Amino acid sequence: MKKLKLISWNVNGIRAVLKKGFLEWFKDADPDILCIQETKAWEEQLPKELTEVPGYHAYFCQGVKKGYSGTAVYTKEKPINIKRGFGVEKYDSEGRILIAEYKEFTLINIYYPNGKQSKERLDYKMGFYEAFQNYANKLKSEGKKLIICGDVNTAHKEIDLARPKENSKISGFLPEERAWIDGFLADGYKDTLRLFNDKGEIYTWWDVISRARERNVGWRIDYFYVSENLKNNLTNAFTLPEVMGSDHCPIGIEIKI
Repeated sequence: MKKLKLISWNVNGIRAVLKKGFLEWFKDADPDILCIQETKAWEEQLPKELTEVPGYHAYFCQGVKKGYSGTAVYTKEKPINIKRGFGVEKYDSEGRILIAEYKEFTLINIYYPNGKQSKERLDYKMGFYEAFQNYANKLKSEGKKLIICGDVNTAHKEIDLARPKENSKISGFLPEERAWIDGFLADGYKDTLRLFNDKGEIYTWWDVISRARERNVGWRIDYFYVSENLKNNLTNAFTLPEVMGSDHCPIGIEIKI
């Protein structure tokens, strides 16, 4: 049985975070797998130092639009298979979904849509949630063990954001978004952090304009989920709020496989 450390981080632009010490942090953190969201770049736009990190296989998923969305996975062990998307063009075209299949588990790295922009984008987000859940449930029904991570763009409970009442009518904390997480967890998935820590004031995103991070007025919208059949393999779940460079902080789990 081997112990793995997985880290997930919405970097809000991989080329931007490169200039803020990303590779030095990456080397020090030494994860077995690093999942990145919001790369905001096509692979061909990236310098070699980001596409060829010593000791890692690197995989990228990009959308049709340049400078928008995008996901990446850096992994020490080469996956059996890499897939980009759920097989639904409407959702696959934005480069949000990167799936790495290993012998022991399937890793799903996702940058879920933001619904704040318009009613149309909120509808798109809710549809994306449903497509993802259907995809994950299908894999689970085939006996797969799932690790799911990324920027979910919704805080689940009042404990997961600093100002729940003020944000109750804003996308990211709407009743229907929160209810979707309830339903997803009820389908047999675990919010890993809450298996180890039931405290409040643990956030993963802070508004830059209002300098909210200095006051820790934040939201916990980044998650690691595991399917029920991996719950007992988890040994830790954590956030890394001291790591700067993005409006999000990295999150992680340690798991024995």
